[in-house]
Amino acid sequence: MIGFIVAGLVIGALARLIKPGKQNLGWVATLLLGLAGSVIGGLVANLLGTGGIFELNVLGFIVAVVAAVLLIGTAETLSARRRQDA
Repeated sequence: MIGFIVAGLVIGALARLIKPGKQNLGWVATLLLGLAGSVIGGLVANLLGTGGIFELNVLGFIVAVVAAVLLIGTAETLSARRRQDA
């Protein structure tokens, strides 16, 4: 479980580094989006037969980082819309 949290934080941090521009997300949001990305990566890797959901492999890691980048972009878009409406 601790490894899963650490992996989520690493994946979230890598996603923030890859995504251009300034992100207005805290570490908790980064961790949660990284965890969500790692679950998505594990599911895709599992569906492709390269490993289990909670198993760290290259394909799952790459998909996890890409998913986290997309999740961070979505979270920023939603956050910006809320700020404009307020």
